[in-house]
Amino acid sequence: MKENDKTFEIVRLGEADTRIAQQLFQLFEDVFGEGDKFAPHEGHLRNLLKNPSFVCFAALHKDEPVGGLTAYSLPMYNSGSAELFIYDIAVKPEFQRKGVGKRLMLAAQAFCTQNGIKQMFVDANEADTHALDFYSSLGGRAEKVVQFTFLAGGEH
Repeated sequence: MKENDKTFEIVRLGEADTRIAQQLFQLFEDVFGEGDKFAPHEGHLRNLLKNPSFVCFAALHKDEPVGGLTAYSLPMYNSGSAELFIYDIAVKPEFQRKGVGKRLMLAAQAFCTQNGIKQMFVDANEADTHALDFYSSLGGRAEKVVQFTFLAGGEH
């Protein structure tokens, strides 16, 4: 499958696409090696998919997800616009390096253009050289930041 091959299509998931979303989120867990840590119920998925701030693209091959991207549109207080935070992007191993990830990122960029969003960003672990190479190859600019994570309630 080449980048311009039509054997997969990129679609934005909506409220009616809970079956595909469940499959996609399982794909994320499989690719990231996280196991079955969370299986959202259909009502939660429907609410998530109809939330205009949640953006979810799936790469479909024969109506089955082979990759996907989730993101959140974050309204900015200082610009009157929003930024797009890419939360997850994953592609099944057998479909990697075939243009699926690039097409998902292009879909996110098109979403930004259509919605007046001037910037999108994604976190990548420094040890994940494949992700770093991928984002760099698409013209992404790396910035050194330290991210802090806090648990609710101030727990450590």
